[in-house]
Amino acid sequence: MLRRALLAGAALLALSTPASAFERQHHLGVGPDLGMLKVADKSTLSVGAGLGLHYAYGLTDQFNLMAEAGSTIVALDQQQDTPDAPRTRPARVDCFGLGVGYVIDILRWVPYVGVMAGGYGFSGGTIERYHPAVGAQLALGLDYQLDRSFAIGVAARQHLVFSEKTYPSFTTFFLRAEYIWGW
Repeated sequence: MLRRALLAGAALLALSTPASAFERQHHLGVGPDLGMLKVADKSTLSVGAGLGLHYAYGLTDQFNLMAEAGSTIVALDQQQDTPDAPRTRPARVDCFGLGVGYVIDILRWVPYVGVMAGGYGFSGGTIERYHPAVGAQLALGLDYQLDRSFAIGVAARQHLVFSEKTYPSFTTFFLRAEYIWGW
């Protein structure tokens, strides 16, 4: 089994072409997301979909400045008119982040990891007004460069909301498409 995995990995490396990393390269993209929010006083996750925008700038061959913003609807059916409903269940989570990512772009498959500081906004549902919070994001992704100007990929973000204990975990998974220029 291990031998087959090693042979498959070697074949992928042999068939892949270089991605040609460049400094000062810009990436601008968009993609749908699936979000999962854990609310402290709720037994199940609030799950929904949203949309994210991302921008990256190549500081060096390996490090990118990363900026992201997104909005995810995590619960459309939260009943606000019930008097006994907890006032901690948002319908939407907005987030933005700014940070740095480490990129391994020697092949068309481009894995990356990163960390971003960010802000969050919880609204709708049983929350009476917009509720801001601060935190950080851990980023993980894999892009495939179709050519020098376009890439597609998948990504995951684990959001750590520091200023709010009511939401101990928020996770998003993305499909990404991006335009690349500046090479």
